Order: sequence, then structure tokens, then C-alpha cells
Amino acid sequence: MTMNFDPFRELDRLAGSLLGGAGPRSMPMDLYRTGDHYVLDVDLPGIDPGSVDIDVDGSVLTIRAERTLGAPEGSQWITRERQPGTFVRQLTLGDGLDAARITAGYDNGVLSITIPVKESAKPRKIAVSVGGGQEQLAVGAGSADE
Repeated sequence: MTMNFDPFRELDRLAGSLLGGAGPRSMPMDLYRTGDHYVLDVDLPGIDPGSVDIDVDGSVLTIRAERTLGAPEGSQWITRERQPGTFVRQLTLGDGLDAARITAGYDNGVLSITIPVKESAKPRKIAVSVGGGQEQLAVGAGSADE
């Protein structure tokens, strides 16, 4: 039987064991924009939803979650790849986001956080008067304010 040696896999395993398995690899995420809000999906399999904590401090969004693993008393671990512990992920929010209206939901091991764009940061139309102010042209994109 031939075994292939992958130095990067070994380095990754070593780094993971030294860092306790914490970090972005333990809490992978996707971020996308749809319409006038952003959606952040974070994989948290095996996490009790009651242990999930999301807070915003200034412009920093922090996600915390805890995974506890146990085996029945008297059991002997054969392999243990799922890491127990507290996982933390922080993101810096831009000025154009409405931190006061952030919502979150947890379904099938995925935490979905919706981050709306502030009204003042949304595209809007500006009316341009022509001549003596009788005619107006709509300039710009988005919805008209006023």
C-alpha cells in the first residue's frame, strides 16, 4: 500500500491542533447582496441555537457559538474530528449599513443574518429642472425620494 505525503495537509492539521480548531475554517461563511440588504450565511452544524450570540459594537459584528460534544459514560473515543468549544467570528460593518435593523435566523445548522442597507445609502433619483423649472428630468437610478 502506497501512502502519499501532503505537507500542506499535515501543516494544516498541526496548525489546527495548535490553535484549538478555532478560526474561519471552523465557522465557514458566505456573504452576498440581494436587493437592499446583505445576507450572511454561517455554517454551524451541531450547535445548540441557544448558544448562539450575535452582537454589534460600533461597526463590529461578532458571532459567537458553542459546540459541546459528549459520549455516554464509559465510552472510548476512536476518532474525534468535530471540535468542541467556542467559535467566534468578527466582521467590520461599513457606514452604509443599518446595524439597528439586523435580523438573524437558524435553520438546519445554518445561521442566516440579514443586514439592511441604510435608506441614506440606497440609490435614489434626483430631479433636474430644465429651463425655467417647468419641466423636470429624472436622473440617476433607484426610487425617487421626495
